[in-house]
Amino acid sequence: MKKNNLVLIAVGVLLLVIGFLCLATGPADNPVSLTVAPLILCLAYLVIIPLGILWKGKKDDK
Repeated sequence: MKKNNLVLIAVGVLLLVIGFLCLATGPADNPVSLTVAPLILCLAYLVIIPLGILWKGKKDDK
């Protein structure tokens, strides 16, 4: 794995932590836990972490 892949995965894990912390805040009808947290979690699970796993970067033509 390259450094870029590890950075993307680390950002994804950080977004997961932030998403779950937002999900746990306040009462059940809190707008943050109802809208923001699921968006952050979906972004992390469906976009950032798969990009970190699958992204190969630029090819070096040498």
